[in-house]
Amino acid sequence: MPSFQDSAILILLALLLFGPKKLPELARQLGKLMAEFRRASNEFRMQMEEELRIADQEEQRKKIAAMEAAAPATPAITDGTENTIAPPAAADFVEEHPHLPAPVAEPVTEPLPIATSGDLNLMPPSTGLPVSNSALSPVLDSIPHDPDPAIAAAEVETSEATQRG
Repeated sequence: MPSFQDSAILILLALLLFGPKKLPELARQLGKLMAEFRRASNEFRMQMEEELRIADQEEQRKKIAAMEAAAPATPAITDGTENTIAPPAAADFVEEHPHLPAPVAEPVTEPLPIATSGDLNLMPPSTGLPVSNSALSPVLDSIPHDPDPAIAAAEVETSEATQRG
């Protein structure tokens, strides 16, 4: 980069060669040429970036196609009679506690549909009633509770009414 003294000498030389009337026109033309050069270089840079982006996209598509070809086939969709994806029901994993009596097997009843329309049956959720997952729930259930005073008073009144009856 030229120093200040070098720049001053070049400007003085240009002023002497071209004159004070021609120098602003030359500066304007030089500015236009510089702007056009910047525009062309930016356009070239944008074109090169676009080509690189397209090439990267093609490379990614080829990688994805290769991965899809190497991936195992997806299982076929069944008619719904057999569930091959879901884990076994939670009842299959019941462990017997050594201090509690053995659980009594309850008869399995098929839930009734909530609504039907032609061949479509809207079934209730298969989870059933909410069950506590806490290990302390049998212990808490075995603790005796005081009855609600309002319920106890209502029961006494009904028993007195039936005795008078």
